[in-house]
Amino acid sequence: MQVDVLLGLQWGDEGKGKIVDVLTPNYDIIARFQGGPNAGHTLEFDGKKHVLHTIPSGIFHEKTMNIIGNGVVIDPIVLRKEILGLVGNDVPVSDRLKVSRKAHLIMPTHCLLDRASETAKGKDKIGSTLKGIGPTYMDKTGRNGLRIGDLERADFTKRYDALRDKHVQMLERLDFDIEGLEAMENDWMEAMEYIRQLNFINSEYYINEKLKNEKRVLAEGAQGSLLDIDFGSYPYVTSSNTVCAGACTGLGIAPSSIGEVYGIFKAYCTRVGSGPFPTELLDETGQKLRDEGNEYGSTTGRPRRCGWLDVVALNYATMLNGVTQLIMTKADVLNSFDTIEVCKQYKVDGKRSEELPFYYESSEVEPKMESLKGWKKELDHTQELPAELEDYIDYIETETGCPISIVSLGPDRTQTLVRDLHTV
Repeated sequence: MQVDVLLGLQWGDEGKGKIVDVLTPNYDIIARFQGGPNAGHTLEFDGKKHVLHTIPSGIFHEKTMNIIGNGVVIDPIVLRKEILGLVGNDVPVSDRLKVSRKAHLIMPTHCLLDRASETAKGKDKIGSTLKGIGPTYMDKTGRNGLRIGDLERADFTKRYDALRDKHVQMLERLDFDIEGLEAMENDWMEAMEYIRQLNFINSEYYINEKLKNEKRVLAEGAQGSLLDIDFGSYPYVTSSNTVCAGACTGLGIAPSSIGEVYGIFKAYCTRVGSGPFPTELLDETGQKLRDEGNEYGSTTGRPRRCGWLDVVALNYATMLNGVTQLIMTKADVLNSFDTIEVCKQYKVDGKRSEELPFYYESSEVEPKMESLKGWKKELDHTQELPAELEDYIDYIETETGCPISIVSLGPDRTQTLVRDLHTV
């Protein structure tokens, strides 16, 4: 049996949570493979809205196990709050969730270091969510980090104190105020006692054993491909590998284990924080997209930058991930537009190009747009799609060479049109 992978193809916020929830009945295991509480996966059903930050989006399904993989970084305060919210909605989290021992822990001082770093950058800040993600991954690669499995070691407190003291020295050199750290630590330690009750596993063995026993696994990504630490719009990126290859290192599975790769994209583009955005709209149309799509961060609440679909970037992400099926979300946001624009090429330093330039910022990137007719109609998943939307779908499939198997027509799990889905 192989692992299917679901990930975002833009700058995040593509609607991964909803689609994972829709696909979960086809799988025995949903496994998050990277990122941390900077993720905000939104699900809506039965008149309720749920936002998950660390827990996989299959948690609401009775027969599915959910795994927080080794590639994820965990803030115990955020995770405890998330679990308590789910338990309050009668979700038996302890029966449906397992956590990799190799997942790294976000400490209070990681969050302070994140703030200090952004403050020091001034106008060149990258737009961090200030959740401590970057500093935690830095400690991971620097071989200093604390992991979930360290909780089971007798010297956990000693290990924590040593890393905390190192961080404090760094903050002092940055002349950053650490007042309030003691209170943050007390909350953190209290949350850690709660986290101790969870089911810790050696997730790489667990998943591979399940695959041998013909269990179906879906790997759930966070953020988006254009935020990948290696292939995104560097340095305005996240701190982990958001592309398909990250599922291998973030779960401990071989590349040969990868099956279907579902690439999710919005029918337009959004971005949070700083960084290049060739099709961004800074006019009334951009604001209309923001309002129609309720484009405000589920984690941060920040307004998202909005623009038209960028096929150059979409092809790039499809190539990197080996996408086998595309999933388009938020098609309903475009219901009231007379004309829909699509970027098919860039003009970079005076030359036409269908490649992302190495430096967005050092090149003059002008999007070359094409216009398509809007459908000017409310969408209903129980009825045939308007001809203009079918034309839009056909256009994207032709440009990418990849089929669109699902179209999301609204936030609720029922507002989903499955066209031609292939699963394991």
